Amino acid sequence: MKMKRGAFLALFVISLLSYGFVGTVHALGPEDCTSDQVWQNNECVTAVDPQKNDLNLQTDKVLYGQGGVVVITGMIHNIENLSTGDVAIIVRAPDNNIVTIAQVHPNADGSFQTSLKADGPQFKAPGDYTVLANFSGLKSTITFEFTGGSGDIISGGEPTPIPTPEPEPTPEPEPTPEPEPTPEPEPTPEPEPTCGQGTELVNGICQVVKPSGEGKSGCLIATAAYGTELAPQVQFLREIRDNTVMSTTSGMAFMTGFNQLYYSFSPTIADLEREHPMFQEAVRAFITPMISTLSIMTLAEDGSEAEVLGLGISVIALNLGMYIAAPAVIGFKVHKHLKSRK
Repeated sequence: MKMKRGAFLALFVISLLSYGFVGTVHALGPEDCTSDQVWQNNECVTAVDPQKNDLNLQTDKVLYGQGGVVVITGMIHNIENLSTGDVAIIVRAPDNNIVTIAQVHPNADGSFQTSLKADGPQFKAPGDYTVLANFSGLKSTITFEFTGGSGDIISGGEPTPIPTPEPEPTPEPEPTPEPEPTPEPEPTPEPEPTCGQGTELVNGICQVVKPSGEGKSGCLIATAAYGTELAPQVQFLREIRDNTVMSTTSGMAFMTGFNQLYYSFSPTIADLEREHPMFQEAVRAFITPMISTLSIMTLAEDGSEAEVLGLGISVIALNLGMYIAAPAVIGFKVHKHLKSRK
């Protein structure tokens, strides 16, 4: 019985030792990591390339003088896996004041470039100037040295040679000025004719002065009704107005008051005539008798106050009877006739 217990115990101990040995043999170590992995925290993890998380920011030189051009370049690795946008670049002076801020759009391959001139009020103090770039969470910082306002531009650490001044050109002799031509005497202007009261000089001809209200337009309703201001009816109205009515003081006063009333509604009626041919025909038929009655005004002698005033009142009375009294009488007769038939 004791031998069986001893054999069982020996087998149990051998089993435990063999399990620990096998576990030790199959455990991972640094030598089991691949080329793109590193041993960290007792396991293989993917190595992070610091260049892939950096903007690879750099300047074309490390030393610049007054007036030098600072060229800043960089490269964004794996840009196709990052969000789109611009690279924000900030340049700070040694006293941490901002010299300039730039927004640069990267190229398709991830490269970007910008430049600034080491000149102006921000480039005063010599020292190390810091360039900070930021893109989609990636940041990079570099510095360059500025020598100060010495006036020399440093390119790659070497001063720019001073150019040799060019010799001044010999001035050419001035040409002899040509004699100025003798000005011709101006012709003596002819004396302008003297115009009488109520007239004014227009293009060398004395014409009747028109009141302020008349300058707005011509006979708008008649012009629109007959289609042109050169129509005989429109020309007749213009001649009666200018040669007969306007030749007297009372006629001028009448036309001033009439124009204020006439031009308050005539543009609207003229527009309706041009838009509606049927309305144009109706207006033409309506004003034709009135134009015929104005032929009475041709009997008045030009400038005669009594004749122009008397004939004018006669024409007004005739038109009132023709356009108002006669239709009213006819309407009354028709109404009375229809009423008697009932």
